[in-house]
Amino acid sequence: MTGDRFEILVVCHANLCRSPMAERLARHAITSRLGEAAAGIEVSSAGTHAWNNNPMHPLAADVLREYGADETGFRSRRLTEVQVKRADLVLTATRGQRAACVAFDPAAVRRTFTIPQIGRYAAALPSYSLMTIWPPQERLRAMIEQVSVVRGELPVASANEDELADPMRSPIEVFRRCAAEIQSVIDLITCLIAPVQTVPLMP
Repeated sequence: MTGDRFEILVVCHANLCRSPMAERLARHAITSRLGEAAAGIEVSSAGTHAWNNNPMHPLAADVLREYGADETGFRSRRLTEVQVKRADLVLTATRGQRAACVAFDPAAVRRTFTIPQIGRYAAALPSYSLMTIWPPQERLRAMIEQVSVVRGELPVASANEDELADPMRSPIEVFRRCAAEIQSVIDLITCLIAPVQTVPLMP
């Protein structure tokens, strides 16, 4: 949780649908947007009630391929206290899973959010708020500090607004909607931590 590494942990129920999609979409977006600067950022996932070593749901894999993200080699993991304590940022699908993570490590309360929560908070940050901070690992740490302040200034959302619905036992269209919601949050975060693109001045 220090130095040039930054670990993001994504948590859902069984680590078969939501958190695998979020893990692989985040990896894809961060690598694509940051290039070599993404080297110190790691993204993994786990499930509060997962069985270890299962493949992700086949429809989740199908949707990841549609996004150009790599679905290969995934195996599910049961959430542990060690994983939560090591993570610099914990993102969960539901409030209940957020509570489970904080129960493992009460100190994680300020760095643990549901995926929709951090999306709302990140959207409220000014686009220039992290411009003077680099590398991206430090921008992520500063973002967490800033959203911790913002969360107290925004209206309290309903449970439905703060949670990501489980697409298990649903058709692929539901998986696509879930992935689109995840991707919108990832896009907000990557925009905040990516290098600022400078436009050359006209002569």
